[in-house]
Amino acid sequence: MAGGAAGETLGFTAPSCNDRLMQCPFCDEHETRVVDSRLSDDGAQVRRRRKCAGCGERFTTREAAELAVPRIVKNDGTRVPFEERKLRSGMLRALEKRPVPSDAVETAIGRLRRRLMRSGEREIASRAVGELVMEALRDLDRVAYVRFASVYRSFEDVSEFREEIDRLESEPTPEARRSQLRLIPDE
Repeated sequence: MAGGAAGETLGFTAPSCNDRLMQCPFCDEHETRVVDSRLSDDGAQVRRRRKCAGCGERFTTREAAELAVPRIVKNDGTRVPFEERKLRSGMLRALEKRPVPSDAVETAIGRLRRRLMRSGEREIASRAVGELVMEALRDLDRVAYVRFASVYRSFEDVSEFREEIDRLESEPTPEARRSQLRLIPDE
């Protein structure tokens, strides 16, 4: 960080005049202006529509805080980078042929990613990530939850399925949970 920069005490460096210029992806013009700004991704991003002063084309940019996602510590002790693609793939496999809107899945994935980033940890056990995925799936679709849990927890026989289903049936439905007021906000 440059010494004495405005905002340095808050953990960021104030942009210089050159940092404020967004290059047009169509004609490489350096002068563009923001015509619309909106929050997206549950408030984690700012979506900006820009218009180029040179060619007049419009394009979208997204602005988000840069937080590090923790590395994943696998069961054998190896450490690998977090891969959102793998997270999405596992969730979509469990949700296959289930009546869950894709935007609800993307919202859940975004929440999981933000939860991992907000943890402040440099590393997190894959087991903990799996538990977070199960929690998200339980809120999205109970069948998908049982599918994922059966693979994740390596169910060996039908009795383990039955125990998990009994535990699931004793909890309120995802719809009932969503309609209840939260006393403690989610992380």
